[in-house]
Formats: sequence, structure tokens, C-alpha cells
Amino acid sequence: MDLPIRPRRNRRTAGIRALVRETTLTAGDLIYPLFVHEKDVDEAIESMPGCTRWSLAGLVKEAGEAHALGIPAVVLFPAIADEFKTSGAEECFNPDGLVPRAIKALKEAHPSLLVITDVALDPYNADGHDGLVDRNEVGDLEIVNDETVAVLCEQALSHAQAGADLVAPSDMMDGRVGAIRSYLDESGFMDVSIMSYTAKFASAYYGPFRGALESAPKEGDKKTYQMDPANAREALRELILDEDEGADIVMVKPAGPYLDVISMLREATTLPIAAYQVSGEYLMLKSASAAGWLDEEKVVMESLLGIKRAGADMILTYFAKDVAGRM
Repeated sequence: MDLPIRPRRNRRTAGIRALVRETTLTAGDLIYPLFVHEKDVDEAIESMPGCTRWSLAGLVKEAGEAHALGIPAVVLFPAIADEFKTSGAEECFNPDGLVPRAIKALKEAHPSLLVITDVALDPYNADGHDGLVDRNEVGDLEIVNDETVAVLCEQALSHAQAGADLVAPSDMMDGRVGAIRSYLDESGFMDVSIMSYTAKFASAYYGPFRGALESAPKEGDKKTYQMDPANAREALRELILDEDEGADIVMVKPAGPYLDVISMLREATTLPIAAYQVSGEYLMLKSASAAGWLDEEKVVMESLLGIKRAGADMILTYFAKDVAGRM
């Protein structure tokens, strides 16, 4: 055949493929989500095989091992005991609470490790929602926005005071990024960054995570504040608001089912974009690999490359430590 253009020439050897590779993934692109609880023992999480609820000592050790592999950041999710859960979620801004103590322990042991904290009320809320719960005049459940934002500001400040490098509001209340930014600045924490969950969808992929923290809503669902999975343009509206309110990094969650949203935001902003490969995505790959249907190492890398190719600058993934170790 007389073919002057043969694309296969750029695939001929491993060296050539490396030279022309468009998307690369390094340990420096990964953020490692870690679960922590008050107990002195580490517990395997039944709903997320391979993941652990860490004691403070176990958390420090695991984070240190991940950091030594080149992972720059961890994000903390607390499993709060029932006796600390209230309808006002007051434990979320206790300066002696679990998360502030975890932050201090991590920063003391690993000063160069970036510590990101989740800012939302569901782990502390007796109702299991990301915001405070009220009833409207006909008795229906209502998640109140402005009252929730006031509590989120206190929560973010307590994390900043403990030494958090970034706070990550995941609640999807209106106006919370701007309110947190102003409150942190007024309190002298201008250098603490905000990683906003900009497009967090009301996804069915969160189930294993809620099992890990025992934080599922006691009543109703989260559809009045998390985004409708059918919508994409709405994410641009949230992006514009978060940019105007002072977000430093914006996030799409989940990642895999919403690659189009990641790509759309990439085209619309100069801000760094994070994407969260959530517990349901993790469990699907784990389960299929454990059954022998998939090669875990290969499909995990392919899934992360797909998220990066779509436009994410950084990826939150439970596979972070395993992937960094193989790198």
C-alpha cells in the first residue's frame, strides 16, 4: 500500500510511545483519602475492602508511608462516635475534636505533607445530612442553607487553627465558599486554601463511603443540595460562583461517570481542577478484579489516566498509595 501517513509509526516501540504520550500520571497528581476514628485500633472497612479506619497512630504511619512514595497530600474523613452527634453538629468545630487532633499529629510528624480537611456536617449531624435540618410549615424535611454556612465557617476555622493546609467544603450549600473565605481571612488565615466541591452530584456511587463513616441520612436524601446527575451546564454556574467567591481549586465528584463535566470545567476555568474517584468506583474495580474478571493494576491505571485526560490536575483516589508504590 502506498501510504505516506501511517499513525502506527508512533506506536512502534515503547520508547516512541513514551515520547508521544499525551497524558502522564505521577504520584504527585494523587491525593489520598484517609478515614480516622477515635479508637486505638485500626479497623478494616467492610464496605471498602483494602481501606481502613485508622487510629491516630495508624493514620500518621499510613500517611507517612504514602508521602514517602511521592503523594503530596491526604484528605481526612472522620468516623464520629454516635455520642458526639447532635442536631446542631457542634462537635464539628470542637478545637479538641478528632479532626484537629489528627491534623496536628500529621503536621508534627510530616511537616511537608499537605493536609486537606472535609468541611461538611454529615459526620457530626445526628440527622446524617451535610447541613442542619429543619421542618417546613407542612412538616417536610428541609436542609437550611444560611444557618448551615455559619456552622461550616466555624468548622473551617477550627481546621485552619489546627494547621490544615486546605479546607474542602463538600456540603454544596449556596454561598459557603465566599463565607468561609471571608471568615478565614478575617481570622488571619489568608494562606489556607479552599478546595471547593464545585460539582458534587447526588450520586448512587457514594454508598460504600457512607458505610465507612456510618453517615447516611436518617431521613430523606441529598437531592435538594447535591447536583442532579442529569445536569452538566449547572456545573458551569457553580464554577462561576466558586471562582467569584474565592475558591483556589475546584472539584468534580464523582470522577469516572462525569468525565464530560471535568472536560467542560477544564475549558471554562484557569483554576486547578480536582476529581474524586469515589468509593463506588473503587469498589467496582476492586470487586471485578477480585473475581478475576479484570486486571486491577491495569484497569486502575487506565481509569486514572482517563480522569487526567479529561482535564483533572489532581485526583482523589483510594488507590493512591498502591499506584504510587507501583510507580
